[in-house]
Amino acid sequence: MRKILKFFILIGFFSSIIYANGINKSIVKIYTVSKIPNYLEPWNSTIRRSTGSGSIISGNRILTNAHVVANQTFIEVKKYGDTKRYQAKVLFVSHDVDLALLEVKDKEFFKDTTPLEFGDLPNIQDKVTVYGYPMGGNTISVSTGIISRIEHNIYVHSAKSFLSIQIDAPINPGNSGGPAISKGKLVGVVMQQIRRSQNIGYMVPIPIVRHFLKDVEDGRYDGFPQLGIYTEMLENPTQKEYFKLGKDEGGILVVKILYNSPFQGILKKYDIITAIDGHKIENDGTVEFRENQYTKFKYYIDVHQYGDEVTLTVYRDGKKLDLKVRFPKKSQYQSFSFTKFEYDKMPTYFMIGGYVFVPLTQNLLVKSRRPNLPLRYGATKFPTKDKQQIVLLLKVLASSLSRGDYSIGFWKIDKVNGKAFKDFKDFYKMIESSRDKYIVLEDDDGSKIIIDRKKALNIDKEILYRYSIKSTKSDDLK
Repeated sequence: MRKILKFFILIGFFSSIIYANGINKSIVKIYTVSKIPNYLEPWNSTIRRSTGSGSIISGNRILTNAHVVANQTFIEVKKYGDTKRYQAKVLFVSHDVDLALLEVKDKEFFKDTTPLEFGDLPNIQDKVTVYGYPMGGNTISVSTGIISRIEHNIYVHSAKSFLSIQIDAPINPGNSGGPAISKGKLVGVVMQQIRRSQNIGYMVPIPIVRHFLKDVEDGRYDGFPQLGIYTEMLENPTQKEYFKLGKDEGGILVVKILYNSPFQGILKKYDIITAIDGHKIENDGTVEFRENQYTKFKYYIDVHQYGDEVTLTVYRDGKKLDLKVRFPKKSQYQSFSFTKFEYDKMPTYFMIGGYVFVPLTQNLLVKSRRPNLPLRYGATKFPTKDKQQIVLLLKVLASSLSRGDYSIGFWKIDKVNGKAFKDFKDFYKMIESSRDKYIVLEDDDGSKIIIDRKKALNIDKEILYRYSIKSTKSDDLK
């Protein structure tokens, strides 16, 4: 009997070794060289070298985080048990949900590897094992923990909210992009941690990964559909009474419909959305995605692809309606906010006579330490058909022409020679095409900055030489 018991113990032991080696052979270390833009000096950049993790999935592809390869100029990968690095390139990237797919042209890289299989969304308290190449060593690292929470959270890379999984397995720089394995299958991609916390980490859950992979099947990344509306919760009983909603009913109040919303002309201001595709919205704006588990109502929007149809159940003046809309087949890539994060590109800028102009981006707001509360508040507002970007006079480079203006910076421009403009390219064209003696820049308070156009053009070469700047404009404006 003891011999039989020992036999089964040995079988279990060797099976666990074989299983672990099988997973290990699917783990990849990623070496990235990136060009990091300087949004305060948009003509400048720095070079950064970093490492991350990834995993081999079907189709000879490597799954990792977008932030591992963001702004990349050169990527190499190395698989477990090998010392050779192979050159890789980005196949598709979703900065929204911090995911990327890489490819390696040299098929020798995939020899003796097995792609990871996908599992389902795990349950709270399920055991999870994290694989990767974190700081502190060069070889593969394996750590274990449990699923602590499943709910919407802010993804640091994009500052957008999507479903995420909180785990207590130790996560450190370098773990990013590595797989989280439960019951032998990939259930998430490690993405971020809370600093100065005790093992609070987050991963992109498998439903988001599957959405990304399905999206790119047609060779193009479109992203996650958005409603294009601004809503408020209806928890206050007096509000419910005022808007004719039953006190035991939940829902969200529509307070603004953006000009480029797919629901423009379908929803109305002060409609109350009570369900999405039949899934009830609770008082606090959450929906039940599993029995007794709740997350933000947008969960049932995030599950859709562009081209899908969605049904909203609404109350309008006390009457119940079912409204259907089909998201456009292709993302229109129109922003629902004045500012967004930019990736994989140098900043857009234009200068004349040492006056440097840029569109306002989240990158610039993060980089700047200026409080400038009116500007930051304005950035939270919504674009309109006629106004889609905020344009700033970023700084003024000292010269004989710009004396007295050196201290001006982060100044919002609303008009050029008395005319409003739609976006930065419209602003740029207005200045480029102007033949007036003066370029008159004006903010919404009526304050003005006056530039002598001919003198500014004549001094441009001197400015470029003095400040070692390559060009008066970014490449996307040439």
